[in-house]
Amino acid sequence: MTFSETSPSLGQDSEPGSSALPAARQNRLLELLRQRGQATVAELVALLDVSRDTIRRDLDLMERRGLLVRTHGGAIDKTRMVRVDTSLRSRMDEHADAKQRIGRAAAGLVRDSETLILNGGSTTCAFAAALTERRNLTVVTNNLRVPPVTPEGAVRAVYVMGGTYWAVSQVTIGPIGLPGIAGFGADTAVIGVTGITAAGITMGRLEEATETAGMIEVAKRSIVLVDRSKFGVTAFAQIAPLDRIEHLVTDAEPPPDVAAALEAAGVQVLVCR
Repeated sequence: MTFSETSPSLGQDSEPGSSALPAARQNRLLELLRQRGQATVAELVALLDVSRDTIRRDLDLMERRGLLVRTHGGAIDKTRMVRVDTSLRSRMDEHADAKQRIGRAAAGLVRDSETLILNGGSTTCAFAAALTERRNLTVVTNNLRVPPVTPEGAVRAVYVMGGTYWAVSQVTIGPIGLPGIAGFGADTAVIGVTGITAAGITMGRLEEATETAGMIEVAKRSIVLVDRSKFGVTAFAQIAPLDRIEHLVTDAEPPPDVAAALEAAGVQVLVCR
């Protein structure tokens, strides 16, 4: 979608010292967001050579038009946002072969007798099912699909975290039953996410993202599982920046900006083709 430069509904705040008309500037702003996925006000000020107030007005206008999503200090391309109500059953069928390869590769990073903590998602289910060669594992999870698919010979115990049951994601959220996340210690957190960019990993629901962030905090290391469709996607809620991750397992090379950010954060990337 582009703006018409004669549209009467556009702002008339051409920036002194800048030759860009509001419509042309807003088109360029939208183009930058589509390329980057997200941007801060400071970045847009530098790229478009206008004031912070002008950028904020543009972002507010474009959000009202449904073209982007405002965030604290910037904006996200709306096309990169994802639905949070997609059922786990339907997600299990998406990129199924890639998820199985990712699960097997990630299982190879786990040692016998580890304590693992797993969050919700279809790729973590694929990981759990791939633990056939491991022994004496302890598994803690809020993912109700994990216990039935985990090989019986691989585990000595599987603990399901209590709380409120979310049917769409088939996870539990909250401190009811077993201790909350702070009551656990784990060797490895194995994490599925909705999206990954140079800014970090995200999920669609704030509560689930908060619980997942807690899993990362209590684990000695974290393995994040993503298929290629997750690159460049920004969901609503931030889980963690990339420097909180030790390993990323995926089925494709990350795009250049994400690859550079992963390298800078010291993340080991395992690509399973």
